[in-house]
Amino acid sequence: MNPFILALRQIRYENRAFWRNPPAAFFTVVFPLIFLMIFNVLFGNEEFEVPGGTTTTSTFYVPAIVAFSVISACFTNLAMGVSMARDRGLLKRARSTPLPTWGYLGGRVMHAMLVAFLLVGVVSVMGVTLYGVDIPTNTLPAFLIAVGVGAATFSMLGLALTSIIPNADASPAIVNGVILPLLFISDIFIPMEDAPIWITTAADVFPIRHFSIALRTAFNPFETGAGFEWGHLAVTAAWGLAGLAVAIRFFRWEPRE
Repeated sequence: MNPFILALRQIRYENRAFWRNPPAAFFTVVFPLIFLMIFNVLFGNEEFEVPGGTTTTSTFYVPAIVAFSVISACFTNLAMGVSMARDRGLLKRARSTPLPTWGYLGGRVMHAMLVAFLLVGVVSVMGVTLYGVDIPTNTLPAFLIAVGVGAATFSMLGLALTSIIPNADASPAIVNGVILPLLFISDIFIPMEDAPIWITTAADVFPIRHFSIALRTAFNPFETGAGFEWGHLAVTAAWGLAGLAVAIRFFRWEPRE
């Protein structure tokens, strides 16, 4: 059978398995919305300085929570899900089927990216509905491309991280231990304009801050250009390529003994 058809079937299977687990699907979708509402309640919809003018804090938090949603779907969920599937022996069994290895992993990655785009839509609609956020139409292509680059990058990094996760029980601690500190220093949960220089310097090394900046620029209502942050997108994509290289070299299909 055509391997591309098998890969498409794997995407469909992953999608069905996801939606047939209502608690997991519910919290995957609702968790970012809870963060969006909490931060707007805590900090209020006050004036917020952005390049070009003054807007509201919601205009900062919508792209920030979009970034968080993409990272959760493509990095956190993928790394944990693959680690758990490996411990249950699902990866080993999948490798013995006619489905090519790239088709299996590609199916999981594509499904994670589809969920990420769904979350982007849900968060954006909630921002417009509840907080009156305006979505800039002139920079919408830049926003969608940034989401795509980020989703692909963090999917590759999620697969790469599985190479150091020894078992499924350790996956939540390792994944959250890696990602949560970076989220706090990378303009996701709180603005970092007044942070110590060493924190922003450390954040600049990793892809989350660059991804966040690319999204915020494309979401800026005062942006007069196309909204592309090519330099930040390049750094984000470079991390994705590095993650892909690590995953190809060190990915394990069987659990450690």
